[in-house]
Amino acid sequence: MDETTDRRTEQRLNYYWPIWYAEDFNGTLSQGQMVDISSIGAAFTCHADNSCPYLGQHITARFSVPRFGADDSFDMADFTRSGHISRVDEVSSFLRRVVVHFAEPLPFRPGEQANGESGADAERVLEPVEM
Repeated sequence: MDETTDRRTEQRLNYYWPIWYAEDFNGTLSQGQMVDISSIGAAFTCHADNSCPYLGQHITARFSVPRFGADDSFDMADFTRSGHISRVDEVSSFLRRVVVHFAEPLPFRPGEQANGESGADAERVLEPVEM
């Protein structure tokens, strides 16, 4: 039986926005595509070439995260975080999915922003109402 355990401690925010990364920000920056993010890490895709990070590598990344307001508005909050690569998956011969674990967490949980509630509470708040 193939059984997997979800060890995630918080919901992820899925969104597609550029992420810039390098081993050292004084060097050449490479661009990836954000896939999802939590307060402690992120997943992004990058070209399967020499600029793609490898397992265990330390990188610094610059990215933006949507911060949602009470009136359904949002702003993009900019962050720079260093961290280490904890996973690299080959999506295709041209693309890899990379997971970075941040050395310092974000000041909020991106996937749990709805009305300041946790994900389960947010679903209850957003249930449709019949009139």
